[in-house]
Amino acid sequence: MRRIGLIDNLAPCLCGSGRSYDECCGIYICAKAMPFTAEALMRSRFTAYAQRNADYLRETWDSDKCPDSIDFSRETAVWQHLEIVDTKKGGPQDDKGLVEFKAYYLQDGEACVLHEVSRFVKKEGRWLYLDGVIKSLGKIGSTVNLGKNAPCPCGSGKKFKRCCGAGK
Repeated sequence: MRRIGLIDNLAPCLCGSGRSYDECCGIYICAKAMPFTAEALMRSRFTAYAQRNADYLRETWDSDKCPDSIDFSRETAVWQHLEIVDTKKGGPQDDKGLVEFKAYYLQDGEACVLHEVSRFVKKEGRWLYLDGVIKSLGKIGSTVNLGKNAPCPCGSGKKFKRCCGAGK
């Protein structure tokens, strides 16, 4: 199990790419390079979220959709790994992209999954997260579909539509 705040730079990256953190998401999170595809940005944002790195998340969020702040104080999930389900566009030559993913985590000792489709846009040569639609969330084997009135999975205590789903 990964411990929050501790990163083994030579261990396989949490995003599931099979490369080490230093050769994968670490180069983006430490600003040594910019993600060249929407999928690479998705992977690095997952890793940053698992690290509770609000600065990186805000820097890679489209300014028209980015929340004023990201509060991890109520976050109790321990993020385990990411599975990319599908991508549409989002390549180096594209301006838009979709990434469907499943993010696996432990919540109070229970294995859970978040299934989302995220939209990305490239502005001035840089990929940015635009927004996402959560398809399902919850314990593995008993996930529930979420609507905009469901509690936001980020732990803010707000409705999804008033938090991470704002502006969708």
